[in-house]
Amino acid sequence: MQTQTKSNLYRKEKIFGWLFILPPILGFVFFTLFPLAYSFYGSFTDWDGLGQMDFIGLSNFKDLFTDELFHKAAFNTIFMMIGIPIGIILALLIALGLNRGIPGTTTFRVIYYVPVISSLAAISIMWSWAFNGDYGLVNQFLDLIGIKGPNWLMNKHSVKPALIMMTVWKGLGYTMLLYLAALQSVPRSYYEAAELDGASGFKAFWHITWPMVKPVTFFIVVTNIIGGSQIFTEINIMTSTGGPEYSSASVVFYIWQKAFDNFQMGYASAMAVVLGLFIFIVTLIQFKMNEKSSFEA
Repeated sequence: MQTQTKSNLYRKEKIFGWLFILPPILGFVFFTLFPLAYSFYGSFTDWDGLGQMDFIGLSNFKDLFTDELFHKAAFNTIFMMIGIPIGIILALLIALGLNRGIPGTTTFRVIYYVPVISSLAAISIMWSWAFNGDYGLVNQFLDLIGIKGPNWLMNKHSVKPALIMMTVWKGLGYTMLLYLAALQSVPRSYYEAAELDGASGFKAFWHITWPMVKPVTFFIVVTNIIGGSQIFTEINIMTSTGGPEYSSASVVFYIWQKAFDNFQMGYASAMAVVLGLFIFIVTLIQFKMNEKSSFEA
């Protein structure tokens, strides 16, 4: 009788367990796995998103090799990732400063983190005003020091640096907070031992601080590369046509244009597959590099 009761309890627990995990499983299948498989199949078809899907093999992928706009979009996407190391360096310097326990640290944390939780669309509009060539705040500030600023978003040479500045500013608070948490978890005894050995401040940073925050740096680099590869909202709002001579268009922006402006859903799916493969390869390389340079206390 007792065995039967245990068996019934186990069966009930198993049923309730499946009921709890069923919603995320169904969500993954219907909103991730199925669209991924459908998009992959669509990349081999000539499809306008509404009508019949005509299988054309590798034609879409072959066209990508000769598509100059795709090459420009890919170059722009990779170029704008210059903001990743810039943001990491600035965020680490700010985190090192805030970790010293100076007065007003909490206020500065809030100030730096506000852009992170703000609407990306609203921030993009705000920076569009700031970069305006006639009345923008950026050019007004440059005028104070005797520099005539360009029409940032209408100049093919300045539009990418403008977008880089905006994205660095937007993500600075998040990266800074991660570094600050990592710095506060470093045991104080390490620095005390280094001080007794006569190590300078730079040596203590290079041999203690930097190795200890490497896992956080790895996480930031990987997530920023994934996010940077999919940049879209900023470009769509600040340079709605892809910038002068398509100098600010990203791969995702070009995918969106082909899919929803030109109704070339099959061709857009092929670009999405290539982009996904690029992100997977870069992430895999990052994981392999992290394994070789891992640090254990």
